[in-house]
Amino acid sequence: METFFIKALQLILSLSILVVIHEFGHFIFARIFKIRVEKFYLFFDPWFALFRYKPKNSETEYGVGWLPLGGYVKIAGMIDESMDKEQLAQPVKPWEFRSKPSWKRLLVMIGGVLFNIILAFFIYSMIVFRWGDSYIPMSHVKQGMEFSETAERVGFRDGDILLLADGKEIIDRGGIVDNFAAQVIDARSVTVLRDGEQIDIVIPSDFVQQLMRDKKGFAGYKDDLPTVVDMVQRGSEAEKIGLVKGDSLVSVNSVPTPTFQDFRGELQKNRGSEIQIDFYRDGMLQTASAKLDSTAVLGFTIATYLVTDHYSFFGSFPAGVKYGLRTLKGYVAQFKHIFTKEGASSLGGFGTIGNLFPAKWSWYSFWMMTAFLSVILAFMNILPIPGLDGGHVLFLLVEAISGRKPSDKFLEYAQLAGMFLLIGLVLYANGMDIVRAIFK
Repeated sequence: METFFIKALQLILSLSILVVIHEFGHFIFARIFKIRVEKFYLFFDPWFALFRYKPKNSETEYGVGWLPLGGYVKIAGMIDESMDKEQLAQPVKPWEFRSKPSWKRLLVMIGGVLFNIILAFFIYSMIVFRWGDSYIPMSHVKQGMEFSETAERVGFRDGDILLLADGKEIIDRGGIVDNFAAQVIDARSVTVLRDGEQIDIVIPSDFVQQLMRDKKGFAGYKDDLPTVVDMVQRGSEAEKIGLVKGDSLVSVNSVPTPTFQDFRGELQKNRGSEIQIDFYRDGMLQTASAKLDSTAVLGFTIATYLVTDHYSFFGSFPAGVKYGLRTLKGYVAQFKHIFTKEGASSLGGFGTIGNLFPAKWSWYSFWMMTAFLSVILAFMNILPIPGLDGGHVLFLLVEAISGRKPSDKFLEYAQLAGMFLLIGLVLYANGMDIVRAIFK
């Protein structure tokens, strides 16, 4: 239950930030062009609101609704989800949306998407400034990978080292859309290193569908890294016994530990005891005694294939923009799979999104997910579907090109159709979450 509340809190906080920033984008452009904004709400408020406030001499009412499916700004003279037909039946006022030229209305409509993209770029910039940009060049993974049966049918073999996808180096950044698997499954061919020889594997066009159908994944790292010390924590038992960067730990109490998993297992067996550790330093075998507490943690990290690039404050901004653009490109590339049978069955709603957050609070993970969701929100909103910002943009572009504005009646029907479609998709996605929870 605690895990559920931690994930739910992260999801609600993240979506609240994204919604407020998105709606502020619409709001600020409307105010720049002297368009009246009647409401600015986080969440929807059918029938009643949890909170509402209208400052003195202000045209705008601010509030928090009870239905956490997004938020909105009610812009005077605009056909939106409020479906305020009475206002539209009145003569056009100079402070209304409909009285402004098409280019101003266009900027008002893309303001939300623009602000979500800017927010994603900013968050990614601060992430790489604070924590750096970490990734694994797959060519460095000398032990190769372990592949699923689905991947083996295509031609991969355990121990293959992933090198290139369509001629580009494969780099695992660990994200949802920029991990090594995402780069491989959409490629036409993948180059691997097998027994010292480079081999090209042709990827079938339905490989993604095969993976989703089989539900066995693509590949994983072999858990056989040696125990080579990378960093020793200050004040730890590892520091007390004199371990330093580069030491290769090979046994505990004379029990061989060829991998870190083996080493960690032996430590757990000897919790609360004194142990003898054998390790190599500069080619010489040495021994040290260590006292384990109940956690059986010595206090060091091992050398992995992870590479971390660090940036100055100002250098982090172009790096953050590149990170955001890479994420957007990866998401757009994977979006097409939604329109397949397997992709549609894998759709999820708030439950699926919430499970992307970690079970324990981590600011790094929270901001990474918030930036990722900001990219998704921007992309989804710009799709040319009535009811979304992209639908309004589409009609405005038609007006700008043809010189003819669609009738209010047409826009009303289009808005209704779009809203029914979006509500249907929300119900379907969240329904799939419920089905998977019951029959998992």
